[in-house]
Amino acid sequence: MLLSRKGKDRSKSERVWLKSFHTFSFGEYYDENHMGFRSLRVINEDIVAPSRGFAPHSHDNMEILTYIIQGELQHQDSTGCKVIIKQGDVQLMSAGSGIIHSEYNASSEWPVHLLQIWVHPDKDNLTPAHYESTFPKKQGEPLHLLASKEGKDSSLQIHQDVLLYRLNLVKNDSFAFLINPNRFIWVQIVKGPVMINGNTLEAGDGLQVSAEKQLSFEAIQDTELLLFDLA
Repeated sequence: MLLSRKGKDRSKSERVWLKSFHTFSFGEYYDENHMGFRSLRVINEDIVAPSRGFAPHSHDNMEILTYIIQGELQHQDSTGCKVIIKQGDVQLMSAGSGIIHSEYNASSEWPVHLLQIWVHPDKDNLTPAHYESTFPKKQGEPLHLLASKEGKDSSLQIHQDVLLYRLNLVKNDSFAFLINPNRFIWVQIVKGPVMINGNTLEAGDGLQVSAEKQLSFEAIQDTELLLFDLA
């Protein structure tokens, strides 16, 4: 079963310095039909103005991933970490028993474009931690593992039974992803359009997948997407 979540149907919140699109309920936006999928709770697409950002604030008991689409983001948190993450980088913040962090656009000239992703952890009140890694695109290897429970293949180790992949295809390329039994998939399109099992999806669209054996991807244009393999 395939259920699409079109980007144009997402909730939008806007401030002077921020445009944010919410795939699932978040903040003041509540929709009982879009509360997340399996352990995946939040996918926000944010565009942050130069030198602006999110002032220090707290989270607990959530695995928070930041995926940079374009630009640079300066991160600082109460574990003592202070880094700048760039396009091709992925940040994982395990909020655990409680963490305070801030996120600011590191550029005074250009906006930063990112995805903020929240995943429910498999255990509460873990020790807060922060990780980041660079995942360069590799010719001939369209599928790249970004995060996993075991931290396999140099992926970030996340406290949940989830495999997060990035898929990059050039125009007219195709790719088949086999789905293991009793697993569920969420696909979030970063760049498209792309055909998935006969359905055309564009940037900002999401696709919920249940009780399928395979996903067949056909790139209509150069394509970039995130694929969540969920328990």
